Amino acid sequence: MLIDFIRGRLVSIAFIVFILGMIFQLIQFFRLTNKKEWAYPPGEVKREKKTIGKWAAFCLASLRGTLWETNPLITIVTSVFHVLLILVPIFLLGHNILLDQFWGASLWSLPESPSDILTLVFFACIAFFLGRRLFLSRVRAITTVYDYLVLLVAAAPFLTGFFAYHQWFHYPTIITIHILAGIVMLITIPFTKLGHMLFFFLYRFLIGNEYSFARGERTW
Repeated sequence: MLIDFIRGRLVSIAFIVFILGMIFQLIQFFRLTNKKEWAYPPGEVKREKKTIGKWAAFCLASLRGTLWETNPLITIVTSVFHVLLILVPIFLLGHNILLDQFWGASLWSLPESPSDILTLVFFACIAFFLGRRLFLSRVRAITTVYDYLVLLVAAAPFLTGFFAYHQWFHYPTIITIHILAGIVMLITIPFTKLGHMLFFFLYRFLIGNEYSFARGERTW
């Protein structure tokens, strides 16, 4: 049956595409970047031992001029959005029950009530981003259909999962749409801007620029 195919082989295919796509993007990252040539060898400069206070001062100074300083609200909302987008599906009780049924292993799970609340927080983040694109002229000017589609792909698994958990509408239909939405999201992550949420720390630590968390050893 089609539903059995969607819930079985199609999910497996989605995971395979996701994993291979992420491996491909990782290879592309190192293929398209180069080892940075420093003006002086690192060993020739005496490294000053930094105390906790000096590290804190360095971190605060590195935030000047970045989005963390100029627009803390969007920084907070963006951070919460990305954390929930990754962690809620991984630690959702329903997902871990399925993992245990199919693979005999599962992760620690969030209780159902906190998961429900975090899903609502995620919806608030989606509404915030959608509102900026609809009503903020400078953001609307650079927004395309692609941006709305990416937002829809991110929101659809959460929305359908929320409906399924509360058993709103026709449950078998909603749960099938939920699985399809998750499949679409998994397949598109490596090939759309959604992939940056998984490569975020790779970019911030290895690429040298004003937003880096470290010195950065590679350049585009």
